[in-house]
Amino acid sequence: MRTCLHRFAIMVAAVSMFVTLAGCGQADQPDVPHRKASDGGFTVGLLFPDNQATRYENFDGPLIEKKIAELCGACSVVDANAQGDVSTQRRQVDTMLVNGVDVLVLDRVDGPSLRRSVQKARDAGVPVIAYDRLADGPVSGYVSFNDYAVGRIQGEALLRGMGRRASGDRIVWLDATVPSSAWSTPRVEGALSVLKGKVDIAEEYTIGSLNEQDSYVAMSAAVVSLGPENVDGVYALNDVIAAGAIAALKNAHVTALPPVVGQDAELSAVQRIVKGEQYMTAYKPYGLQANAAAEMAVALGRGEKPHGISETTVGNATDKGIPAVLLEPVPVTANSIKNTVVKDGVYTVKQICTPKLAEACRKAGLL
Repeated sequence: MRTCLHRFAIMVAAVSMFVTLAGCGQADQPDVPHRKASDGGFTVGLLFPDNQATRYENFDGPLIEKKIAELCGACSVVDANAQGDVSTQRRQVDTMLVNGVDVLVLDRVDGPSLRRSVQKARDAGVPVIAYDRLADGPVSGYVSFNDYAVGRIQGEALLRGMGRRASGDRIVWLDATVPSSAWSTPRVEGALSVLKGKVDIAEEYTIGSLNEQDSYVAMSAAVVSLGPENVDGVYALNDVIAAGAIAALKNAHVTALPPVVGQDAELSAVQRIVKGEQYMTAYKPYGLQANAAAEMAVALGRGEKPHGISETTVGNATDKGIPAVLLEPVPVTANSIKNTVVKDGVYTVKQICTPKLAEACRKAGLL
C-alpha cells in the first residue's frame, strides 16, 4: 500500500491504547473494595460519550435500563451524556460518585483522559464497566463488539462494493485513527487485513470530533485533491462520518457515488443504503450488548465477580485480565436489511420506508 498522497487533520486524536485479547484464565484483577453489597437495590450510572449518534438515546440507554429492571427490581439507573466533551464527562463521573452510585457503565469520550476518573471510582469502591470503547484505568469489565471483526467486515464490504475492477483503486479513509499514524486499533488492523495491498489509501483524514460537519470538510478536501472522478471508495469510521462524506460527494456533483461503508446501523444510514447512497453499515445488535452490560452491572453491584458473564479477557494501557464480552458484528447492505435490523426489531419497515423511499424500498424487497 502506498503512503497517502495528502493528509489533512481535522482534529488529531491521540490514541494511546492497545487492546490485547487473551483467553480466559489470565490473571484476575484485584477485587474492587466494594462500597455497597446489600440485599436491596443499588444505583447504576450510565455515562455516554456524545449525541451525534442516535443509538445511545434510542437503544443503549433504554435497553440497559430495561434489563437492569428485570434483573434487579429495586435497582435504579441514572444517565448522562457528555456531548463529546472530556471535561464534561469527568464532571459527570464526579457528580455520580458524590451522589452515591454503586456501579458505573462508562462509554468514554477519550480513554487516556478518563483514566483518573476510573481510578477515582475504583478508590471509592465503585466498579466501572467500559462499554463499547475500552477505557484506561482499573476497569472491572468490558462489553463491546469484536472490533477487529468490525474493521474486517467493513473492508470486505468496501471491496465488494468497488467490484475489484483493478488493483490500486483509490479510497479515502475518514477515521479517528489513520493507518499511517504511530498508533493502531484492532478495528483498523481488521480493515487493513482485507484492504492492504488491494487498494491505495490515497487520502486519510483524522476526524477527532467524530461529527458530520468535520467529515464533510475532510471529504470535500479529498475530492479537490483527487478529483471527483478519482474517488473509488470511502472507508468511514461510522455512519455519522459516512453521512458527512456522502453529503460532500453529492455537493461536488459526483453522480455515480462510490461505495461508502460505516458502522452502527443508524436509521438514516439504513435509509441511505436503501437509496443507494451508502453501501454498507456494520450492525452491532444493541440488545445483546445492552443485556451483557446490565448483567455485568448487576453482578458487580451485588459484589459478585463478572467472570461467569464474560467470555474472554482484554488488556488496556494500565491493566490486564479485564473480564470481557466481545460480540460479533453483522454487515448490513441493501439485500440484508430485512433479515438483520428489521428481523431483530431495531426498525420497522414503516420507519425505514418513508413515502419518498417507497420505490427504492420496493427495489430492495422491503415493500
